[in-house]
Amino acid sequence: MFERMKRIQNNMQVRLLGRVPQRWLGAALLAGGLLSGCGLQKDVDVELPAYPPQLVVECYLEDGRLPQALVSETVAYLSAPAPSVLTDVTVLLTGPTGQVDTLRFQPGQNNGSRKVYTHRGRRRLSIRPGDTYRLDVRDTQGRRVTGSATMPATVPIDTVEWQFNDKPGDARRALVLTKFRDPAGSADYYRFQVHRSNVGNNPEAEYFPDDRLLDGQAVTLGTGYEFEEQDTLFVTLYHLDQPYYRFLRSIDDAQSANGNPFGQPAAVQSTVEGGLGVFAILNYQRRRFIVR
Repeated sequence: MFERMKRIQNNMQVRLLGRVPQRWLGAALLAGGLLSGCGLQKDVDVELPAYPPQLVVECYLEDGRLPQALVSETVAYLSAPAPSVLTDVTVLLTGPTGQVDTLRFQPGQNNGSRKVYTHRGRRRLSIRPGDTYRLDVRDTQGRRVTGSATMPATVPIDTVEWQFNDKPGDARRALVLTKFRDPAGSADYYRFQVHRSNVGNNPEAEYFPDDRLLDGQAVTLGTGYEFEEQDTLFVTLYHLDQPYYRFLRSIDDAQSANGNPFGQPAAVQSTVEGGLGVFAILNYQRRRFIVR
């Protein structure tokens, strides 16, 4: 999340270098040429207001794993994308029974997800659907970020299958179909991903469906013909709570808007209070298989 937010923050620099999609470049050059020919071009210095740095928190909890959290702070809009390491931060995690765990300052990287963290717990978590945890992050400057998250219900994957197209030789590719049943009578939100080789890589396919039109029905999610024989794939279906779903969608919208010089800015919807970031409990089903 932190790396994605930094990319959003620095996309303005990309625009200044002129790296825009081809379909927008022609329109921009045409508009610039017309304005220049009419003598209407003018350089303007824009003074950006100064804002005090805010704490940024990224923390995902999983059943059976040690809790890990990344704590940093915001920087000026056009500054270099170098994350700061804060050493004066206290991170408290409170479980459903009221037990409080203080996460130690122990920077590292998760071997599975490849996410960087600054604080880590001592005990593996035992989380069940419906359990609520609270996060409390504070520093010596008086800044404080809080959040709470509840583990969503488990939605199992029924089947994962793949189908090859009828093209010969090197053009032969497979698509992947994933089937599950949506719980009836509740608002449900999902994140669907397909990774090749390792879940730490960027996903080959990713989208965020909900059940507004599919409540209680059998659902099939698929990909295009993208995969070769002997590819090792990981299919993951996350069942999300609404705050985390909105956060992910807002991140996606903000990235798309910043890549479009004519797009409307989109704000990131944090799931925490007092700062920026996300605190969520992950509940997902994952299948690993080899395309044959």
